[in-house]
Amino acid sequence: MPRREREQQIIDVGVRVFAKRGYHAASVDEIAELAGISKPMVYLYLDSKEGLFLACLRRESDRLVAAFQGAARAGGAPEERLYAGLAAFFAFVAAHRDSWVLLHRQAAELGVTIAAAVAEVRRVVMAEVAGLVGDGITDSGHGSVPGESVPGGSVPGGADTGGRGALLGAEDADFVAHALVGAADTLADWMKRHPGQSPDGIALRLMNMVWVGMRHVLDGEVWTPPDA
Repeated sequence: MPRREREQQIIDVGVRVFAKRGYHAASVDEIAELAGISKPMVYLYLDSKEGLFLACLRRESDRLVAAFQGAARAGGAPEERLYAGLAAFFAFVAAHRDSWVLLHRQAAELGVTIAAAVAEVRRVVMAEVAGLVGDGITDSGHGSVPGESVPGGSVPGGADTGGRGALLGAEDADFVAHALVGAADTLADWMKRHPGQSPDGIALRLMNMVWVGMRHVLDGEVWTPPDA
């Protein structure tokens, strides 16, 4: 078997075993046995247990990012592209549950190198989402100068737009992106407990909660505490 194919075979098994047992409880012996190779061959291909885990993490994170970006860059209005990206994200999680466990749960418990790899995935997705949100703000006609943040953001006390609604900036787009990505992370686990919910349906519900809410803010509708 060519080296590339053998390496991918080992990673396939590694993803399953790490997701099932966790990094510390998983053994290279089990991974080698399930892959039908010797333990020394695992080390020959991937150097160490951590090297194998990192290879699993990087491959699955690349797949997740590619799924999101491929859908989000297909064209259309910013909200359509964001919806497509979120639907692709939830579809990936539904189809590759072991990959999600590896990325979202196992990696968070491990060392600096692994944490850095996970953080990079999150940074790429966050930047993509923030860009789409920023495009949506700009298309609405309520965007500030690119790169600027507006004092007060989307709450009373922000920039005066002459009654045309709130003026939002880059900081607001980043805020919404963090809210969306954080919600998507949590909803990926919620989806497992609600198997009847489709990836498209979950993405649609999230868009209605966040994007429609942002649109109301852009139109000048904000909530404030009763005693404010």
